[in-house]
Amino acid sequence: MPEVEPRNIVEKFFNSVANVLVTPTVWVREKIVEPNQQSYPWYHQKFRRVPTIDECYTDDVVCYYEADAQYKRDRLVDSNILSILRARFEDCTLYEAPDHLEKCKPLWNQYEEAQTNWFIKYGDLGGYHNVKTAYMKQKHRMIWERRHGPVGSGKKTE
Repeated sequence: MPEVEPRNIVEKFFNSVANVLVTPTVWVREKIVEPNQQSYPWYHQKFRRVPTIDECYTDDVVCYYEADAQYKRDRLVDSNILSILRARFEDCTLYEAPDHLEKCKPLWNQYEEAQTNWFIKYGDLGGYHNVKTAYMKQKHRMIWERRHGPVGSGKKTE
């Protein structure tokens, strides 16, 4: 786009203000962001996977801390995935109304399955829980299923 000569002093003033705001942004984009995108296409930090709580020794505080930090990151990721699935279903419902019951059924099923899995892993743990309480919940669920069958199917009668 060719440069157009400003017609009056007001236009010159607004062009100079725009240049003051735009020039640093363009410089950062061209000199910092784009060169780094070629070799490193993501900006979020990638954490290495650490041993889970069942692989830690009982007196290894550092291993407990790392496992707890990884658990909290995984919980945040799972919660955000659930939130995205919910938003997709709500958008589909608004867009496809009044036929949304049949057109959005696959999204609803996917959301329900993710919600169930989230609750199995993180539900009923309370506000202040950590990786150890989640591990104990998993252990107790496995013991229950070994004794009584899958949760929700009723107790086995012998």
